[in-house]
Amino acid sequence: MLRIDCLRSIYDHLENCLVVTIMGAVAAEMQSLGHRPNFFYLQHAMGLASSTGLGIALSLPQHKVVVLDGDGSLLMNLGTLSTMARYKPTNLVHVVFDNESLLSVGGFPTATATGTDLEGAAHACGIPRAATVRSVDDFKAAFSQAIRGNELTTIVAKAEAAGPKVFVTGLTLLENRFEFARHVRECRMLNDE
Repeated sequence: MLRIDCLRSIYDHLENCLVVTIMGAVAAEMQSLGHRPNFFYLQHAMGLASSTGLGIALSLPQHKVVVLDGDGSLLMNLGTLSTMARYKPTNLVHVVFDNESLLSVGGFPTATATGTDLEGAAHACGIPRAATVRSVDDFKAAFSQAIRGNELTTIVAKAEAAGPKVFVTGLTLLENRFEFARHVRECRMLNDE
């Protein structure tokens, strides 16, 4: 399956979530579907989307937080699974697009290409709900269940190592940072009322 098809299938569900993405293909594909102020593209911080999403989820427990991660990114910060499991934020949905490749930086194979099992690692770390999906329909169903649920969830989506022709986006990093921070402040003010 293609990551863009997965993203397209859940795009409408992301409107009321706080969304953190990794750099490269995921950010470019998300922006191709349409940028929203609740999307934070974590450029130049490979491996830290899950940690950033965890912090947001813990500080804003009344909001669903969705992290759109990649296998290469998660493998750079695998300890985040145990940290997420320790705190178990019930509002966090962690999606890992596993294309067995560092696609955004040259296409080198990752450890999942030689047998590393990210769903197994999530279970072993104590993530309450983890699943691997291999079709867009299964991905959409798993994501819908996670969004409606009240349990920390990791979804490993086995995707093809394919992405956009270019990884350039039209939104500057600085503007995205300020726009997302303004959106989070507005969320906090609404919750304080």
